[in-house]
Amino acid sequence: MKLRKLLMYLGFATLVLTGCKKDLPANHSIDPNMPGDTVVTPTPKPYAITETFESGTKGAYAIADVQLLTGVWSFNDAVVGSLATDVKDGAKSVRLRTGDITMKFDISGVTQISISHAKYGADAASTWQLFMSTDSGTTFTQLGADIAENNTVLVTDSFKVTTTKKVRFQIKKTGTARINIDDITFKGTGEPGIIPGTPDSGDDGGDQSGSASTPRGVTVGTDAPPASGDNSDLLLGNPSAAENAIVMMDNYLIDQGYYTESYNSTKGEPNWVSWHLDATNITGAASRQDSFAAFSGLPTGWFQVQSNSYQASVYGFDRGHNCPSADRTSSKGANDATFLMTNMIPQAPQNNQQTWNNLEGYLREQVVEGNEVYIIMGSYGTGGTGSKGAFSSITTLDNGHINVPSNVWKVAVIIPAGNGDVSRVTSSTRVIAVNTPNINSISTDWKQYRVTVRSIETATGYNLLSNLPQSVQDAIETKADNL
Repeated sequence: MKLRKLLMYLGFATLVLTGCKKDLPANHSIDPNMPGDTVVTPTPKPYAITETFESGTKGAYAIADVQLLTGVWSFNDAVVGSLATDVKDGAKSVRLRTGDITMKFDISGVTQISISHAKYGADAASTWQLFMSTDSGTTFTQLGADIAENNTVLVTDSFKVTTTKKVRFQIKKTGTARINIDDITFKGTGEPGIIPGTPDSGDDGGDQSGSASTPRGVTVGTDAPPASGDNSDLLLGNPSAAENAIVMMDNYLIDQGYYTESYNSTKGEPNWVSWHLDATNITGAASRQDSFAAFSGLPTGWFQVQSNSYQASVYGFDRGHNCPSADRTSSKGANDATFLMTNMIPQAPQNNQQTWNNLEGYLREQVVEGNEVYIIMGSYGTGGTGSKGAFSSITTLDNGHINVPSNVWKVAVIIPAGNGDVSRVTSSTRVIAVNTPNINSISTDWKQYRVTVRSIETATGYNLLSNLPQSVQDAIETKADNL
């Protein structure tokens, strides 16, 4: 039921083509075969986003922020309850005593908010109120009337929203009896401005100068993708013909259970990482683990990049994920897998935490809208610029063991959720290819860096999407996305 409610956020943009020519940024690469005289204007689409509270954890009533599926909420005299006496749809709900829960983010285009609620256990009847802010939480005004709470099962009340401004909401309790709140659904039109899923912009670039963590492998659970066929990591091809053989030390194939990569031992980083993304990968209850660690599965004698090898406070580079942690929240093991240092590259903080984070969130948004995505991310070249100015324009880290790439790229193939995936990729399938310089002065707008797949192939020497028919490759690899 939780997954079904999340997938209510549906709809596709209707594209309106006009005859105006786009002014492209100077750093925009374009294929000569790409149409250059169209402007694409999306028609506002309806959305429904449900906060299920399944991804949050908070066991004490003291005020604290909680990262949830929709964003960060402040919990004041409230916990994420999972007891048998908590009334809930799923494993968790909010248990609110005398305080409030408040969004710390805005959402656009809301026309209605619906809230499921009940009284907690054998507590007495009480009341609660809904408040709304149109000034990013500076002031709140009550929306609707007080809600009397004497329900022993979840019931839903809906509130109409008439403002066109960005809003955030607060649920405030009156009296000392406890209540449960669950499944808050925002309905509206246009772009909501939030991306369901835990953002991958955490402190990847913190001061990593402490002791290294113990090297570890991957605990693969039943939520891991299949080894072959639909939803498998390499369904669309092995870009560099990587092999799991010691003689292939700079093109070493590693199946990490939740993603597959070509590892470059000389550079101390992946050449590329490939994975499949669908709703099952991002609707679990696992939080961001921040469990950076060396990978214990490399052949004997190969250098192990440590969790403290990047020393961001010195060099100014983040431990940048290839496969993002927010793409793997189905279990703790899945999220842990993304924090292996064999999944990292030295990435300029602005590039990692903003430009790439925005792209990653956009792709998760496509999944919420009913699609699945095949993703390949990689890097190439040598020499980037981190957050330390001229000092951080360097080529290697950790005494030359880790290459600082000059470019970071990604290719994403988007298709509606379904079966027989290879046969459903056609010449009209949307493919997003992005290639960014690994610098800290980069724009936050990933769309400025869209290129063709062929241009990435030329830069890397890889054969991307090689399992697709050649005619399909020729069609989708020679045009840059412009939606």
